[in-house]
Amino acid sequence: MRGITKSFPGVQALRSVDLTVRAGEVHCLLGENGAGKSTLMKVLMGVHPPDAGEIRLQGRPVRIAHPREALDLGITMVFQELNLVPVLSVAENVFLGNEPLLVGPLGVVDWRTLHQRTREVIERFGFPLKSETIVGRLSRAHQQLAEIVKALVVSSKIVIMDEPTSSLSLEE
Repeated sequence: MRGITKSFPGVQALRSVDLTVRAGEVHCLLGENGAGKSTLMKVLMGVHPPDAGEIRLQGRPVRIAHPREALDLGITMVFQELNLVPVLSVAENVFLGNEPLLVGPLGVVDWRTLHQRTREVIERFGFPLKSETIVGRLSRAHQQLAEIVKALVVSSKIVIMDEPTSSLSLEE
């Protein structure tokens, strides 16, 4: 990200911000509340369009006007705010809108694959979740873990986490 600038009515949230991330790196953005950390990540995710600046992915300029475009480019984000449907299972939430299908685009949901892929991520990271559990029955901390599973189940080039662990205990 080069020269990213973003203003909202009466507030300049970002002024010519640069951020470079390379494969395999982990970065933490630190600053006071209102410093623009979340705004910068939402620009990268396509939630807010930048007023100025450029985003490059693997050396090529990209325009990310919508979160779907970010996902298509391999960018995922775990937001502070939960974005789960309480009456659906963990696996159904993980794949909501991107369900594996058995037969073509109008086919039937492949429930076995949906749960299997969710379980693989849960087991890989040792999360205390079950793919079949209804999200509304989970604690807030476990719901946040379900959000993290959503970002990890897809093959992402960039995973953004906007304080997703703020509601978790040290052990979690």
